[in-house]
Amino acid sequence: MSSHWDRLDERLRPAVAASVAEYERIRSQLEFVTWDVEASIREIFEDSETTPLFFTSRTKSLESFREKASRMVSPVAGAEPALQFPDPLRNLTDIVGVRVITTLPAENAQAANLIKRQRSTFDCRGDREKDIGSIESGTYGYSSRHLILRTIQNDVVKHYQQVLDASAKPNGSYFFECQIRTVFAHAWSEIEHDIRFKAQDRRAWSPYFDRQFTATAAMLETVETAFSELHERYEAVTNFWDENGEGAVPLTPNRVKEVWQTLLPHVDRKSDDDWGWAAELLAAHGLVRTIELVDVLQSQAISDVRQALDHRYSPGPDRLLDDLLLWRYGTVHIDLTTEPATPDAKHPESKPRRESLQRRYQQMMRYREAGRAASSA
Repeated sequence: MSSHWDRLDERLRPAVAASVAEYERIRSQLEFVTWDVEASIREIFEDSETTPLFFTSRTKSLESFREKASRMVSPVAGAEPALQFPDPLRNLTDIVGVRVITTLPAENAQAANLIKRQRSTFDCRGDREKDIGSIESGTYGYSSRHLILRTIQNDVVKHYQQVLDASAKPNGSYFFECQIRTVFAHAWSEIEHDIRFKAQDRRAWSPYFDRQFTATAAMLETVETAFSELHERYEAVTNFWDENGEGAVPLTPNRVKEVWQTLLPHVDRKSDDDWGWAAELLAAHGLVRTIELVDVLQSQAISDVRQALDHRYSPGPDRLLDDLLLWRYGTVHIDLTTEPATPDAKHPESKPRRESLQRRYQQMMRYREAGRAASSA
């Protein structure tokens, strides 16, 4: 498919050529504007909890400017052909562009809100999600937050305006675009732009390319969702260790269930099971706060218990918690949670739980002794 410049009506070419020549004259001054607004955006995040991965900026190339300046409005019967941007140097809002690259999708909104609050530096005149249309249409595209910002009394802009038109009074007001997107979306869009939008010779195009871009966009969304969920779980686990916050929450059966399913979602019970048994086991050792439970459920202890007992089947939460407490407290756990050691003469029935725990405890002791022997050898 030919470019907008190639399809431009001959009657409109002189006007576009004049705009391109003017842009070529002043583009170097616009680069100073680009650097200045990028520096201003960077400064916003210096003392912020929101920390983007990196920032980039660009001033539209001469070729890209000509292509956009050549766009015509949709033809109307009986009407003369007209340009979509009759005065592109003043009509276009993306000649200067800044990109804020984040790690996770949730950070896009945080970054956008922070930028929009800088009302003494920028006036936000537009804010939209690039992928909202694809979501509503059931298709895929890269997600990106697009802000149209206007500088306010910017001295670098004023100098540019003097170079552009010495007869006009500079006001320091200039529109530019700020894109906020994740590093995954950034990589996808850069590759797509190079292949899909920079390809001038459409004879080399294949429908397979469109299909693959759609497929990779879908995979990108899945990866971003997975990383977002991973981050949320990390935040939840970290908060469990806050002694003055989540870590101090009492261990009710539902709280034990919540903590367990966050830390060990692969070792779970049926959704309608009561976790009162777990709260009782923990309370027997005086463990009644969230932080005390997460301290028991440490990965190294779980690995040691699994190796020491060499479970034939993967244990459920009840067996695993029991074994972890046995690993930590030894015979104290046995005495606190089983039948009395001395059988009642009138009721000489066996003590299956005590016997089971004693057998497992002996296995743990042999495992520990083997480990000590190996380390001292």
